[in-house]
Amino acid sequence: MASEEGKLSMGGLSFDTNEQSLEQVFPKYGQISKVVVKDRETQRSRGFGFVTFENIDDAKDAMVAMSGKSVGGRQIRVDPAGTSSDNRAPGDYTAVGVRLVATVTGAQVGPTETAVTVTPHTTSKNPSCSRSS
Repeated sequence: MASEEGKLSMGGLSFDTNEQSLEQVFPKYGQISKVVVKDRETQRSRGFGFVTFENIDDAKDAMVAMSGKSVGGRQIRVDPAGTSSDNRAPGDYTAVGVRLVATVTGAQVGPTETAVTVTPHTTSKNPSCSRSS
């Protein structure tokens, strides 16, 4: 049975993307129980949608594989439902149970360019997923 934990949100979808489009792309990652793209009131796409997988691990696989990929000619964002890249603190990214906090430092190179160094710091909810330096 599907749960909210198996629900992914897609952002950056083309307004031409419909349920059938996502149903063709995502099943290779696992059994899908529900796809929603259209607004309940207008029955039109609003550029985002949701795919719910029966299995949480399948949802995680799909999220990792499809985030940043092109669907309908647009690069999409895939996040666990209930989270949004707009709601995160700068440099704070979560995926597949791993939280990545990046410290970004920059130096002005020219009038419109900035050199950036990103130093990742990882933490995990999974005790078997650790990194030693």
